[in-house]
Amino acid sequence: MSEIGVRPAEVADVERVLAFWRRAAEGTSVSDDVPGVAGLVARDPGALLLAESAGELVGTVIAGFDGWRCHLYRLAVAPERRRQGVATVLLDAAERRFVALGGRRADAMVLRRNTLAGHAWSANGYGPQAEWERWVKPLPR
Repeated sequence: MSEIGVRPAEVADVERVLAFWRRAAEGTSVSDDVPGVAGLVARDPGALLLAESAGELVGTVIAGFDGWRCHLYRLAVAPERRRQGVATVLLDAAERRFVALGGRRADAMVLRRNTLAGHAWSANGYGPQAEWERWVKPLPR
């Protein structure tokens, strides 16, 4: 297995990331389009982290910090690279980013039906918080 490097995404990576998510991510987001991902990269340049091995994109995670809470989204690993430590490398990088920004606790959005992801999150020290549930409202575009 080649060494895995992690770097922040750039606007030039947006199309590549979207194609990767269609192949490797579970579920879709209302923001899974060029304006959504490019807007993330422009607003918070260090938030979208890419894991690469020998020039190939093998994983992603969004490590967003709003000054109050540390949020993790879109942890995705290439199907052929799962169970090889890619998620751990990405989460380590995200957690280092949070600590450097003054974050105190990270939370992750994990689809209930995605049991494979649940195993990855659990293996990295995360667990569901039973006393909370997510409420959402789509905003007009």
